[in-house]
Amino acid sequence: MENERKKPLTAATEVEVHFYDIDAVQIVWHGHYVKYLENAREAFGIKYGLEYTEIYRQGYIVPVADLHIRYLNTVTLGERLTIAIEYVPANAAKLVFNYRITGQTDGRQVAEATTVQLFMSKDGVFETSTPEFFRRWKKRWKQ
Repeated sequence: MENERKKPLTAATEVEVHFYDIDAVQIVWHGHYVKYLENAREAFGIKYGLEYTEIYRQGYIVPVADLHIRYLNTVTLGERLTIAIEYVPANAAKLVFNYRITGQTDGRQVAEATTVQLFMSKDGVFETSTPEFFRRWKKRWKQ
């Protein structure tokens, strides 16, 4: 059915804030959130069969071309976070994800983010059309 709403593809992972994640003012340094987003993308890939190794096996890499993070609350040593990720379907040859990072103890939202990754050949050429393997993947998951 054409008007049928597509089921969102989501995954989540957890991290504990370690000593090496905090800065001089005892909160997570802003740059470490990028690592947390990567952890979520890896969890998503494992869950849905879109691991980086599979993308590479198909002849592509998917570098991050755009990244936006909105920091909402601070986090400190020992806190546990949940990083939820949702795939955003796109017609172009790209991967778009939205993220929500929350504290496990109190459920407060810590940050939200969006990334865009573009398909690139192993030779460094951006792909302008959706790779066939990705077209099949989208069809499999009704995206």
